[in-house]
Amino acid sequence: MVKSMLPENFLKNCKVHVRKESFAIVKSKRSPSNAFAVIQDGREITVVIDQSIIQSEINEEDIIEVERNWRILTFDTILPFELVGFLARVSGALAEEGISIFVISSYSTDHILVKEKDVLKAIRKLEELGCIVEKG
Repeated sequence: MVKSMLPENFLKNCKVHVRKESFAIVKSKRSPSNAFAVIQDGREITVVIDQSIIQSEINEEDIIEVERNWRILTFDTILPFELVGFLARVSGALAEEGISIFVISSYSTDHILVKEKDVLKAIRKLEELGCIVEKG
């Protein structure tokens, strides 16, 4: 692996933005328009949405299951497709602390969701990895 493509090089001084809102992860019968993320994999629809707007965006009868009280941490850097092991390094470090994560990857970067009760522990661990964490 080329030294510049090591996960550690992308984690060092990487800004991580912690969203202040609480989010829900919803298994839904339909896709709302005002969600942070919608994943349709042919078997189910998963929606990540701000908890404060869930009632206005998703009808109660459309909710199959819901997991509440998640916070989004966004790695504010462009991650090249050739980069190997970035999420493995992050998830491994958080797993050492007993922190469960839900991962969403966009074209350029990654987002992880952690339970609100684990946010401070996750921040400390990411800082140990060299990240600069910004709370929103």
